[in-house]
Amino acid sequence: MGLQPLEFSDCYLDSPWFRERIRAHEAELERTNKFIKELIKDGKNLIAATKSLSAAQRKFAHSLRDFKFEFIGDAETDDERCIDASLREFSNFLKNLEEQREIMALSVTETLIKPLEKFRKEQLGAVKEEKKKFDKETEKNYSLIDKHLNLSAKKKDSHLQEADIQVEQNRQHFYELSLEYVCKLQEIQERKKFEFVEPMLSFFQGMFTFYHQGHELAKDFNHYKMELQINIQNTRNRFEGTRSEVEELMNKIRQNPKDHKRASQFTAEGYLYVQEKRPPPFGSSWVKHYCMYRKAAKKFNIIPFEHRSGGKLGDGEVFFLKECIRRHTDSIDRRFCFDVEAADRPGVSLTMQAFSEEERKQWLEALGGKEALFPSFNRAIIPRPEGSAQLDKMGFTILRKCISAVETRDVKTCNEVDLENSIDWEVKTITSALKQYLRSLPEPLMTYELHGDFIVPAKSGSPESRVNAIHFLVHKLPEKNKEMLDILVKHLTNVSNHSKQNLMTVANLGVVFGPTLMRPQEETVAAIMDLKFQNIVVEILIENHEKIFRTLPDATLPEPVTLSASPPNAPPRQSKRQGQRTKRPVAVYNLCIELEDGDRPNLPKEDTPPSSLDSFSSPSPTAAAAHGPPGPDKNHLLADGGTFGDWASTAASQARSSTVQWLNPQSPTTPSCNPAVTPPSPKLSSFPLSLPAAVADRPPESVISRKARAVYPCEAEHSSELSFEIGAIFEDVQTSREPGWLEGTLNGKRGLIPQNYVKLL
Repeated sequence: MGLQPLEFSDCYLDSPWFRERIRAHEAELERTNKFIKELIKDGKNLIAATKSLSAAQRKFAHSLRDFKFEFIGDAETDDERCIDASLREFSNFLKNLEEQREIMALSVTETLIKPLEKFRKEQLGAVKEEKKKFDKETEKNYSLIDKHLNLSAKKKDSHLQEADIQVEQNRQHFYELSLEYVCKLQEIQERKKFEFVEPMLSFFQGMFTFYHQGHELAKDFNHYKMELQINIQNTRNRFEGTRSEVEELMNKIRQNPKDHKRASQFTAEGYLYVQEKRPPPFGSSWVKHYCMYRKAAKKFNIIPFEHRSGGKLGDGEVFFLKECIRRHTDSIDRRFCFDVEAADRPGVSLTMQAFSEEERKQWLEALGGKEALFPSFNRAIIPRPEGSAQLDKMGFTILRKCISAVETRDVKTCNEVDLENSIDWEVKTITSALKQYLRSLPEPLMTYELHGDFIVPAKSGSPESRVNAIHFLVHKLPEKNKEMLDILVKHLTNVSNHSKQNLMTVANLGVVFGPTLMRPQEETVAAIMDLKFQNIVVEILIENHEKIFRTLPDATLPEPVTLSASPPNAPPRQSKRQGQRTKRPVAVYNLCIELEDGDRPNLPKEDTPPSSLDSFSSPSPTAAAAHGPPGPDKNHLLADGGTFGDWASTAASQARSSTVQWLNPQSPTTPSCNPAVTPPSPKLSSFPLSLPAAVADRPPESVISRKARAVYPCEAEHSSELSFEIGAIFEDVQTSREPGWLEGTLNGKRGLIPQNYVKLL
């Protein structure tokens, strides 16, 4: 049962039961007051906790924003760029969420805390004041009555009448105050139902608004999340393929490290201990140096380096070799020693110690010493045995037979297959044979010569420029190579058109056939890191098969930049300020840099043996993944034995191409040269190319009153530098005191120009 109503008529009787009802009302209001006081305290704690959570979330968002993934190699794939940008997207999402949380925290103060404090102060506080008056008047009234009733009847009538009037006036005042107090008690009991609950309603409305905003942000984020999941899956798939290749190369080098030394611009390089002579009585000491020698220029570089001190690199020295003499053990108390005499330092002779007798003989060979018995350090790329397969009539027959068998036969029978055998060939067996044939060719179908050129457009550029560049390069292939590539890519296009059934998306086919159609001539970790770009090239071939193979390249478009047309050892833009990251020019595919014959790199053409060959009798699961449909409707394409059964469907490639922000070198707003905002572009000196020694060691010639044309776009990072677009013509170009920079005038302004960003006219 609730509180009993307080009747106004009871104020005149002021019965004990009336007083009990008043005390019940007062106790309820006191309980309400304590509850609201505690609720306000909890609300303030909630606001403080919300602000602490918001601060932690913002700190977390800042940490995400400030971190950047580094990548191995000279460029990232589009998927990797999206993954790299995802941390900033996550940061922005949290930032937007915390902005809504701050709004909610403010609304809690305005809509809950302040109204409750006002209600407690103005309403409940007023009732407390009324209670004090009521209690005071009650005491006064009944005290006066007691005093009045104690008056003697013998008092004068006038005195008694005056006392009666005073008591009556006081009783009337008490009744009026009692009426007002009773009215206030009942009013506040009714008022609290809406003045207390209404702020709570506003509080929850603000909270639900916050969660609704979070829901809307999540809906907006969901599309990006789906695209990012595809980017992550593609990157994971490429990682799996790359990891196996890296492990295979590691095992090869582990078994025979001497046969896998990389080609180098130095005739010899490695660690030697160099004797440093000191004045008496200190004697001499032996310090480990990393030494590099170029035989053509007889240039010797030595750099002190100590692994045990945390990899501390000392100041290097350069001198030109005059002669090298082997030291006998009877002339020095150390083994494996030899002396070198500097041509530019008369009378200076250094004693060096190799790690072994074999290494000393190799250094003597490289330095022109007496014991020239072993090959030079600068090993050429190891020739690989030729495969048995050839691009001849038999090869084309094998290719067409395998493709026809995969695309036309029923999954349960082999009646349509004429492979001169009655065995019920499985799809993976046929496709393994096809891949083995392609890997057994003396060189990959897309040739060693054009391998690096195909990689370049896959590393950056707009979608259109990539297609145009690869279109142009495909038509530079030998005719037989292009014809066979056309047949194969047409088949892969057919396979990808049924990816919903066979799960072989364009991206998956790129992973399978990238290493088969494109193989580097030299096996290195750097080359393996480019596998993902090989996959992208194959994806472009599949997605644009009709254009690339059925039409000629647009003759009105300039030829794309290729590795073979790149300046040897083209240096990155050099910074005048220390501590900055090396800058790379933005890759552009609509210009051609012509070189003189003497500047063109001489890349050896050597054959590559088949690697990871699939067996005709026991095909690998991976090889079985990229094949045609087993039935006319192709619904069963690759359903039996493909390794990508759990991969994403065709949405992967479509979503990726629709969400990635591609660098368009022809756009009006050219990206800055600053590495923080410039997308990674391929180094034009990916191969170990070098200028002739006489040119490399010579300072740049002074350029007086020459003109130059910009071959790369650039955005100035300092007031002393010039910003320019491709094709800009500079006047009065001269060498600068800053290494790697020129001075020139553009549009009336004179400033510094990166030397490797322009071509002298």
